[in-house]
Amino acid sequence: MEGINKRYNSPYQNYYYPYYFQVRKNIINLDKRLLVSNEFSGKRALVTGGTAGIGKAIVSRLLEGGAKVMTTGRHVGNDYQNPNYVFVRSDLSTANGCSTVVNEVMSHFGGVDILVNVVGASSAPSGGFSVLTDEEWQKELNINLMAAVRVDRGLLPSMLKQGSGVIVHVSSIQRKLPLYEATLAYAAAKAALTNYSKGLSNEVGPKGIRVNSVAPGFIETTAAEALIERLSKQMESDIVTARKALMKSLGGIPIGRPGRPEEVAELVAFLVSDRALSINGSEYVIDGGTIPTT
Repeated sequence: MEGINKRYNSPYQNYYYPYYFQVRKNIINLDKRLLVSNEFSGKRALVTGGTAGIGKAIVSRLLEGGAKVMTTGRHVGNDYQNPNYVFVRSDLSTANGCSTVVNEVMSHFGGVDILVNVVGASSAPSGGFSVLTDEEWQKELNINLMAAVRVDRGLLPSMLKQGSGVIVHVSSIQRKLPLYEATLAYAAAKAALTNYSKGLSNEVGPKGIRVNSVAPGFIETTAAEALIERLSKQMESDIVTARKALMKSLGGIPIGRPGRPEEVAELVAFLVSDRALSINGSEYVIDGGTIPTT
């Protein structure tokens, strides 16, 4: 690089200008690929809810980084053709399902270095508070809060014994901007998850375990794409118009587009890496600017 810089600063700089920047770009890309391919080598990871959307992107990113990764789902998992990938079929909305996953992790890996709690969903009916029964509230709490609590509780003892590890809880900006007509119980559960995450970080941080949370906004997953397609048919419009209408209904996105699962995965990859060793007890919002400044 020193020789290239000398040439660029010589009287022949116009001749070498394109060459210099192309070589520099290639070197940066090579450094990035080397970093990505080795940064999680030897690490054991569990990603809950890793068969689609954000979870799937995180699984792919950790595998790309060299980690051994186990993930969970209610249905058949993805076939990565990777010896470092393990899938466990389990329903994490139940205590038994969480116990199954914890037991599989200990059996396969003997513990974890990275735990990413992604699993979450909302099946409650729309219509505001009056249509939400105790049963609906409990279902939302089970999958969006208690799944993480139970898995953490099962795996933290081994992390504490080894004196190291990192946990990331995937929350949602709805914990601050609830859609009361449609996802009130979901939003409340995510708010509880964020608060739990902060409290846990204060407890286990001094013992070598970092805990952080990530709050995505509108992320255009496969499920979101299907929703946009349905909206376009209902509106008798094209996909672009339907996407804009959905973004507007969510309060707008200043960057002009939804986020991508891979972008959330990159944020999570940073937080669980050694590049973030001093980050603990923090929440990172990735919403394109949706949440207004207060």
